[in-house]
Amino acid sequence: MILHPTFFAPIIQYVALASEGSVFFETQDNFQKQTYRNRCYIYGANGKQLLSVPVVHSHGKGRQKTRDVRIDNGFRWQINMFRSLEASYRSSPFFEFYEDDIRPIFEKKYDFLLDLNLASVEVINECLGLDIDYSSTDSYEIEGYENDFRFLVNAKSMQVFQFAPYTQVFQNKFGFLGNLSVLDLLFNEGTNALQYLEEHRSLLQIH
Repeated sequence: MILHPTFFAPIIQYVALASEGSVFFETQDNFQKQTYRNRCYIYGANGKQLLSVPVVHSHGKGRQKTRDVRIDNGFRWQINMFRSLEASYRSSPFFEFYEDDIRPIFEKKYDFLLDLNLASVEVINECLGLDIDYSSTDSYEIEGYENDFRFLVNAKSMQVFQFAPYTQVFQNKFGFLGNLSVLDLLFNEGTNALQYLEEHRSLLQIH
């Protein structure tokens, strides 16, 4: 299986991760804007809310490898982002249970986006109880991988995945929102999150 390491990935990506014990992370691709490489979506008081990691763009220097993308730490984006998570999920059943696990991601300074994304993967795996061996690609190959789910990085994809509803903090205002960041599932479902992921394996037709 091959996936992009993304920032607190959407639930569908964790459906894929929960299905296998090993994965290749694509690190040799060119960085593209408006993907889950540096963004995720949560359920805020006003509905679907974007959280975006600011990055330093190449500005005319040609294509930039994702592994070389630096984070713009010129302002306190981590503090603001964690405050958004608190505002959205403080009243959820499991926010306090996982808060101490998640908070360090927003306290440590990361220079490179790839390091941040891999750290977010590791902490979510620990929270879910997932034991996954992963390695990084050495070169970019268009084909040759079984279960190639790199397309899941596209935040603007028109593909819709039919997830079974679970209880969300603001669902009385806007209804159920599916395929948000895995954080939404974790804070609302807690120890049931892994089972939820496993029950949706058929969405990806994993071989």
